[in-house]
This record gives sequence, C-alpha cells and structure tokens, in this order.
Amino acid sequence: MSEDEKIKVIATNRKARHEYHIHDTLEAGLVLTGTEIKSIRAGHVSIQEAFVIHRDGEMWVINMYIAPYDPAHHANHEPRRPRKLLMHKHEIARWADRAQQRGYTIIPLRLYLRRGRAKLEIALARGKKLHDKRAALAERDAQRRISQALSERRKGRR
Repeated sequence: MSEDEKIKVIATNRKARHEYHIHDTLEAGLVLTGTEIKSIRAGHVSIQEAFVIHRDGEMWVINMYIAPYDPAHHANHEPRRPRKLLMHKHEIARWADRAQQRGYTIIPLRLYLRRGRAKLEIALARGKKLHDKRAALAERDAQRRISQALSERRKGRR
C-alpha cells in the first residue's frame, strides 16, 4: 500500500456482521458540508443505526449520526440528515435492483478517510435468523477453544 492509499477508519458497524449475512461490498463517497467533514475528522460519528435507500436514481444514507461541530455555532448541520452517496450510475442501478429482492438491504460497514476524502463502505446484506446467530457464536467459540488447545499444546512441547 502506497503512502497515498493509507486509510484512517473513523467508525465501524461492528454489529453488522453479527446481524446480517454480507453478500457484497462497495466503496462510495459522501456529499458532506464543511462542518460535517470536520466533525468526522474529529471522530464524532456513528453508523450503527444507518441504512441506505434508493430514491430518484440516487443512493442516500439515512440515520447516520454526525455530531454538530462545536466551533461552527449557528452555521452547523443537521446531525441525522440524509446524505447522498457518490456512486456510478451502473452501480446504483445494480445495487438498487439487488436490494429490491426479498430480504436484502444495504447497510454501511465502516466510514473512513482516504486521501482526505470521506468514504463509506456499504454492503448488500440479508438479515440473519436467531438460530443463524447462535450457530455463528457456537462456531466462533469452538474455533477459539481449538486455537487455545493448540497453543497450550505448543507451549507444553518447549
């Protein structure tokens, strides 16, 4: 990775991989105001409850919280306003079509800065059932136990 390609992760949606089956991901830019980007650079943002919708041939991220930037006072932004995603037309058409299928939704996975620009990694996802979540937790627990047993076994050999 070159010096220009370094990214700074600002916010992640850690619950997304637990709540959804992730099928595809895509990087999209965001249309932001000056106070919003300053607040994002300060790390005052949450994407936990955010989701993406298709409206009038454009993709919009809804319910993403960007805290007001204190030094701006009266010229501040609305914290939960809809924000337009910057995507190519063919990407918008493809993702909107796939999101129309039963059970699919588009969710943000992480918000980061690349070359000083805010980017949102979005995912096409399908909600998990309760038994799927339990199975995933059980599998993760089993893998953890196996790795612990192997590490203890290696320590015993030395």
